[in-house]
Parts: sequence; structure tokens; C-alpha cells
Amino acid sequence: VAGGTYGLRAGLESLRQLTIDVDLLMILAAVGAAIVGAPFEGAMLLFLFSLSNVLQNYALDRTRNAIRALMALRPEEAQVRRGDRVVTLPLDRVRIGDRMMVRPGERIALDGVIIEGSTSVDQAAITGESIPVPKSVGETVLAGTINQTGALEVGVTKLAKDSTIAKLIQMVEEAQSEKAKTQRFIDKAEQYYALGVIVMTALAFLIPAVLLGEAFGTAFYRAMTLMVAASPCAIVISTPATVLSAIANGARRGVLFKGGAYVEQAAEIKVVAFDKTGTLTSGQPQVTDVWVVDEAAIGEQELLLLAAAVEVRSEHPLAQAIVTTAHGRGLTLPDVVAFQSETGKGVRAMVEGRHVAVGNRRYFEAFETLNMAPAVRQVDLLQDQGKTSVIVAELLDGEKALPLGVIGIADVVRPDAPAVVQRLKAYGVEHVVMLTGDNQRVAQAIAAQVGVDEFFADLLPEDKMQLLKDLARRYGPVAMVGDGVNDAPALATADIGIAMGAAGTDVAMETADIVLMADDLQKIP
Repeated sequence: VAGGTYGLRAGLESLRQLTIDVDLLMILAAVGAAIVGAPFEGAMLLFLFSLSNVLQNYALDRTRNAIRALMALRPEEAQVRRGDRVVTLPLDRVRIGDRMMVRPGERIALDGVIIEGSTSVDQAAITGESIPVPKSVGETVLAGTINQTGALEVGVTKLAKDSTIAKLIQMVEEAQSEKAKTQRFIDKAEQYYALGVIVMTALAFLIPAVLLGEAFGTAFYRAMTLMVAASPCAIVISTPATVLSAIANGARRGVLFKGGAYVEQAAEIKVVAFDKTGTLTSGQPQVTDVWVVDEAAIGEQELLLLAAAVEVRSEHPLAQAIVTTAHGRGLTLPDVVAFQSETGKGVRAMVEGRHVAVGNRRYFEAFETLNMAPAVRQVDLLQDQGKTSVIVAELLDGEKALPLGVIGIADVVRPDAPAVVQRLKAYGVEHVVMLTGDNQRVAQAIAAQVGVDEFFADLLPEDKMQLLKDLARRYGPVAMVGDGVNDAPALATADIGIAMGAAGTDVAMETADIVLMADDLQKIP
């Protein structure tokens, strides 16, 4: 009786609405089992039915707990500088552009950019990263993360309703309400199935008992046996519970499913397509080679020092890679004078009395070059390896260029990328491909390091969309993994779009079906 209370209430409610569902079917089956002398079997049926409902409610509670946990990360107030005073304001009164003060140990209330101070930020709750991330002036911080070490002044860039943590809460709520494909099918078929079982049970009793003259007890027993055997409680209840559990577990690990449909669809994927830059690679150019023409005349450290001193005034990503490497090696850069830049070609300046130029091959076409052949050969060698290179030369008399060496720069492969590709294949993915807008040489070099089955280079966004459609026709369902910004069309085209490292990236969170908050390839398999 206790086990049937929930089902009886739900069954009576469905009858009031002139529908027949599985709850009513379970009650009728249990009553029938008791009538034919099998009360234990009827009680067991109700127990399993109630247990399934308990499991479903447990899964729902876990999902709600995930939402509550996310909401708990969001402070209710922020310390904001207004004139000469620092005032405490509710988040809905903080405006974009306000300066927010964050002390060590406090949660950051709103998304923003650091204006003053440096610190380490614990982003585990948002991105899943286990190690605090160093942050300094000009870098973005996210609402709900913890400022660990230094006092910060942060310029607010998003209102409370638009913050990353607010979007996370919204996405988890939407995912909870969106049913998976199997669940939608079961919900739709449930009424027809329950009605069909009841009709078949009635026929199984009436035809033998009325038309064929069979004993009433025998016919009724057979009909009740049919009803009990046809009860589908485990399937009906376990499907939504399983999907909701997957969504809740993913949310706690920084993997956000935008709906139950994508949980099931992920298991059907046959092809995974990776964007190259920022996904299989770090997305940040790094110095990979420092080569000198004559080791007796200049060493690697001195060559790097001269190049970095000239490039420190340039904002080009390759220049910043050289400067970062020099700082990483503990080099102190001297001041330069007479700095000149030629967009797209190179830069030059006076460094401690030496006129130094750093640029590509085209930059030095304007000079009379001395012994340029070894440097050109090194440039070609690095290009064959998919790397970009710059020549470092000393300018003599302002007209002659004497090459000192070559610095190779590349967007290096993530250390875990090859292992992730192999794990995907081990889990049943038939084909792993790489898509990139880079040239063929660069693509080939990266593809060889990562171990993908196929790569496509020189692609525009619309080319990626067409390729994904072709791959789907050839192999089956396709997942696209990208950064969610320049890959937005491809993410929308794929059967499943997966955005990596999407914390704070609105386009990624809106476009992708699955959002990985941390910049971590290991979360994909």
C-alpha cells in the first residue's frame, strides 16, 4: 500500500485529465497480481516502481544542488569606488565601468578587467582548473572566482545578469528542462503503450473466458500475468534519471551540456573535428629555435637579447613571443633608441651602440645583404617544419645587413593533444580530423605531431561548414571542437559543437552544445 501511494495519486490525476499513463498501469498490475494470489510479486512491482521514482528525484536534487552551488558562488554585494570613497553596493546597482575593490581571500563579484594589482585567482569552481592562475593588469577575472593573494582594483565589464556565473546558472537550468531524445520518445509513447497494455489485458481475459469458454480464474490469471510482464517502469524512469545525473556531474566538473539530447548524442559520435589554433595548439606563439650564423661571433643568449630589446616596443604577437622568452631566460633588456617599424616586415633600433634589425625575408630586400644564404636556408628549414621565422641582423652604415641569426616561432602543440586523439579512437571514434585556416606546411607539421587521421588547411569559416557536412555524410555524426569565436559557424553546423576554454566567452557559450569551461583537452574523451 505504501509503495503504491505515489503511483495511485499520479494515476488518478491522469484519469481526471482523461489520459492513461504508466502510473495507472503499474497500480492495475499490482492489484491484479494480488487478486490472483501473488501479492509478493505485486508488492515487488510497486517497490521497483517507487525505487525508480526515488532515483529520479535524487538525480533531480543533484541537478538542483549543482544550480544552488553555482548560485552560492555569486556574492550579493561588491565594494565599489565612488569618488574618494569605497562603498558597498548590491550587485544590481553596480554599473559597467565602475571600479570594484577586491581584497585577498574574497570572491570576485562581477566579471571585469584588472586595472591595478596582481594576484593568483582560484578559478576551479568556474573552469575546473586545479591550480590558481596568475593574473595582472589588463587580464580578465570572472565572477565567482576567488582572489587569493593580492588586492585588486577591477573595472567592471558585465552587469550581474550578464556575468559568466549568471550564464552558467541559466545554462544548467535550461539543460535540466530539456529532455533527451530517448526520454522524449518514451514520454510520447507512454500513454499509447499503457493504453495498449490495458486493452491487450482485457482481450486476453475476455476472449478465452467469454468466447472460448475457458475457466474464469485461468483466463484472469493469464491476463494479469501479461499485464505484470508488460510493465515498463524501469525503462520509463531510469532514462531521465540517467541523463539528469550526467548533466549534474558534468556541471560540477566544468562540462556544461545544454540539454539531455547532447548527453545521448555524444555517445553516437563517429567523427571528431578539431580546430587547430587554440585547441590542439596553445594558441600563443612561442620561440622554438634560436640559431646563430657564427657561434664564434655571437651566442644564442646575446642574439635573443638583441632581438627582444628591439621587439619590446612592438605589439605584434611574434615580437611578444620573443620578448616573453627573453624574460623567461632571465635576460635584462637594454633601452633602445631610434626605433623604427615597417608594418608587416620588421623593426630596427639602436641597441647599446649597435644598429639591429629584426624582420622577415622581405624586410631585408631593401638592404645590401652580406652572407645572407645561410640564414635563408635556416628560414626555409624552419618553414618546412611549420614554423615562422625572423632574421636578426646588424645594419652597417645604414645600408648593409649582416645576418647574425634566425629565431623560429610556432604555435606549439599542447602536450596532451596526441594522447587525447588516441583515447578518442580507443573509445570508438572512427575518424579524427584537424581543420585550420593556416597554410599546408604548418597544418601538415601539426597534424603529424598530433596524430590525426586527416587534416584540411587554408580553410575559410564557410569551408569548415561544408567539410563538416561532407564528413557527416561519409562517416556519421560529427562533433566539432573549437574556441567558439571564429569557429561559431562550424560549431553550429556540427551534430555536437564543443567550445573549449569558454569561461567569459559569450559567443562560445551561446553557440556550442557542450561548453568546457576549462581550457583542458582531457575533458573531451
